[in-house]
Amino acid sequence: MVLKLRVLIPSMLLLWTFGTAQDLEPTRSTADLSNSTFLERTEFKVAYSGNIFWNNGLNFGAEYLLVENKKVKNRKRGQRTNTHEFLLNGTLGVTTNFSNQTDTGIFTNYGMMWRRTNKKNKQFSIAFNPLGYYRSFLPETYEVIGDNVEKVFLPGRGYYAPSVTVGIGKQRKGKKITGRYFNINLMLRTPYNAGTLPAIHLQYGYRFNFKKK
Repeated sequence: MVLKLRVLIPSMLLLWTFGTAQDLEPTRSTADLSNSTFLERTEFKVAYSGNIFWNNGLNFGAEYLLVENKKVKNRKRGQRTNTHEFLLNGTLGVTTNFSNQTDTGIFTNYGMMWRRTNKKNKQFSIAFNPLGYYRSFLPETYEVIGDNVEKVFLPGRGYYAPSVTVGIGKQRKGKKITGRYFNINLMLRTPYNAGTLPAIHLQYGYRFNFKKK
């Protein structure tokens, strides 16, 4: 009898553990976006962008949904659903130093974003934008040509400017303003003199869409 219990109890524990593991196995699914319109897959965004103290501006952009995966995990307190998205990301921004106007520029970035949304609609995102351009504009500038001093038209120069963005936010389901976000953006301007000029911008803004209800 004792021998049978020694064999039976571990077997039952093994079966229970296996059954529990099966229940906790996450379920994954990929959303079918083939019938979605452009506006249904696109969110637009506008944000303050700058480093608060000496550089301020606005940033406009759009995010186009490429892939959406949902992962459902079974927990003792119920199901937990996390959504993972891959999006095309594009932005257009303007920035300036209002006190001396020595750091005025227009920039644009394009790349890919990964975003995770948990069951409480809190979001975390990472964007890598390898296609970037920054055009600086200097204050009134003159140049000497021969014996003449002439005013330079649109003084400044352009830079290749890739960037990386890390952000957090909150989704607002069923609303025209679909979410808010706070990002930290690192942009590299190159060639800047003999090297590269890094610039960190803070971005706080909102996303919205034009989907028909």
